[in-house]
Amino acid sequence: MNGGEIIAKVLQKQGVKFLFTLCGGHVSPIFVAAHKIGIRVIDTRHEVNAVFAADAVSRLSGIPGVAVVTAGPGLTNTVTAVKNAALAQSPLILLGGGAATILKGRGSLQDIDQLSIMKAVCKYSTTISKVKEIVPTIEKAFAIAQEGVPGPVYIECPIDTLFGEELVRSWYGAKSAEEPPKNFQERIVQWYINNHAKNLFAGKENVDFNAPSIKISYPKHSASQIDKAISKIKVATKPVMLIGSGAMMNPKKANDLANAVSKLGIPVYLSGMGRGLLGKENDLQMRHHRKDCIKESDLIILAGVPNDFRLDYGNHIGGRKFISINRSKEDLTKNKTPSLAIHADPQDFIIALSEKFQGNYSAWLGTLRARDAKREANINEQANAEVNRGINPIKLFRNLEPELDENTILIADGGDFVATSAYTLRPRKPLSWLDPGVFGTLGVGAGFALGAKLVFPEKDVWII
Repeated sequence: MNGGEIIAKVLQKQGVKFLFTLCGGHVSPIFVAAHKIGIRVIDTRHEVNAVFAADAVSRLSGIPGVAVVTAGPGLTNTVTAVKNAALAQSPLILLGGGAATILKGRGSLQDIDQLSIMKAVCKYSTTISKVKEIVPTIEKAFAIAQEGVPGPVYIECPIDTLFGEELVRSWYGAKSAEEPPKNFQERIVQWYINNHAKNLFAGKENVDFNAPSIKISYPKHSASQIDKAISKIKVATKPVMLIGSGAMMNPKKANDLANAVSKLGIPVYLSGMGRGLLGKENDLQMRHHRKDCIKESDLIILAGVPNDFRLDYGNHIGGRKFISINRSKEDLTKNKTPSLAIHADPQDFIIALSEKFQGNYSAWLGTLRARDAKREANINEQANAEVNRGINPIKLFRNLEPELDENTILIADGGDFVATSAYTLRPRKPLSWLDPGVFGTLGVGAGFALGAKLVFPEKDVWII
């Protein structure tokens, strides 16, 4: 097996169904091998879209998406998308081509210090220097991408680790024993080349695809933390919960999370990947006046939501009591110290919390819903207002809203336009809204839509 075949087989073991790329010669053995074993290779028009598509697959399937790009500019073209995934805490694997190991630093085509570039935007970056390292390196990459706070991992795949040994030796100009060197200098060169090739391919016949996969670990809550949270919630009369992307890191548990939120009975605001969690209509979900609600609340629960610019760096909460649940230690206490800090997965925590507590806040909910209704009436007035030129975006979305159904996924790509859609459109179910996240990247639409349609081919995908 050559290196490309080994990579394809280990990706298949990890459950990968799609490879996104813009085809390049450095990494072509991966495509050939992947296609042969049934992994679908999707060729995009730009490397950034390959990574955006892989990101969408990660968020919607729970299996890290994989992008494969060629060396040099092929890799540097991915930087924006990779950083977007990092800030969105989305796991993905990026395989990048590289100069031959024997030519590193000697000025070969597209040979740059790729690791230094990718270390700045990835959770982990590494290179393969021997064929026998491929399987453990990729297994480790999948574990790192998903454990703790998820994020992108980059693996550099030098071209001579991907092609067959005989072909690589011919590139090197390695001579057999039947072709003795002509002089001492040539003898030294041939010794170096043959020794390098020997080390590069040593042990490739003993590659083990059956070793158990590395167990994914992330911070877990304790029973005492559940009890402490309940004691604070019980004395609150006006609690509110904010659920963001940090509570949606396992898409397979999305419906369990939705059921848990309904059981808790606490008014909730949804953002990021949390949008659509409770469907089109739910008495618990508030859509407007979040800032006012927080100011009137006597307990705020942040589930996968940091106190960043979206909450005015904690100024919305001010001196009020709040519980923060987050996988990220940094986000857990960002800009403000919680009354109760729980370093754990918010999704697991809320599900467990709902098994021990169910509340009833009908009066508080009535106040919030009445205010939401007034805002909806105001939005309708704005939708009917005449504009001097162009399209009234609110009217556009009010007309789009009835066209959406249970089989719709919305891809939010843009700034103010998407902000408007966020308070006018109503995603119908969990995992039906994708936006770039905190990086605010414009241009995610094509890649996200491509990934979403592949994961859910039966659904309608709209790019906003």
